[in-house]
Amino acid sequence: MPQTTLTYDEQCKIQTKHMTLRPEQLVVFGGGCYGEGCLYALAAIGIVAAASVVVSGSIVVVGNVVYWLEKQGQCAI
Repeated sequence: MPQTTLTYDEQCKIQTKHMTLRPEQLVVFGGGCYGEGCLYALAAIGIVAAASVVVSGSIVVVGNVVYWLEKQGQCAI
């Protein structure tokens, strides 16, 4: 999950933002899982998790670029 943190830049005298990825647990399996259906379910969960990391990572990269540009526009130094 993307997470935004705020910090204060002493040199520019402004508050800046930075995004990072925070790990989240997607699914909790209860009980046993057996057979071919279980294999398909685990594969689907893996695909969803991988897609989530790609999307969240893209959001973090784009967000950090926007925050960097915002800082450049506000910082007079």
